[in-house]
Amino acid sequence: MNADPAGMSGGPGGEAPSEAELRAAYEAELARISASDMIAQAAVSLLNIGAHRMGAPAGEGESPAGQDLEQARDAIDAARALLEILERRIPGELAPLRDALSRLQLAYAAEAGRTQAAEAPAAPPAQSAPQAGAQPAAPEPPAQPGPGPAESSGRLWVPGR
Repeated sequence: MNADPAGMSGGPGGEAPSEAELRAAYEAELARISASDMIAQAAVSLLNIGAHRMGAPAGEGESPAGQDLEQARDAIDAARALLEILERRIPGELAPLRDALSRLQLAYAAEAGRTQAAEAPAAPPAQSAPQAGAQPAAPEPPAQPGPGPAESSGRLWVPGR
């Protein structure tokens, strides 16, 4: 049985493969694999990295160990872009990848929301009743609608952005 897993034993006696043999094996591999295969492999790797960066489950009130939401977000965005490319080439084979991406996006959104809530400042103390004869404070103008704090911080993944 050949102990060389790549089948690259160079010659008799188990010598290291020559540069020409390595080049030939590399070119054979390039001829065998397609760009779609490599893109799919990269998408799977990015989804795995994103899930890993979300961190292991933690106890109540703790952040998951090893969590890095910025890297998880980058992995989500990159995998999403690669899936758009794969949609042209192998649309029928993308259901498992789309499902994994959706689950990762939901986990990211939930964790980003928890992180945002944990970092939000405490509510201001209730104001005491106005003293007799004091003018009541003018009402504040209504807030302008816009992105919420999680979205404006850039930590919430929003489809299409």
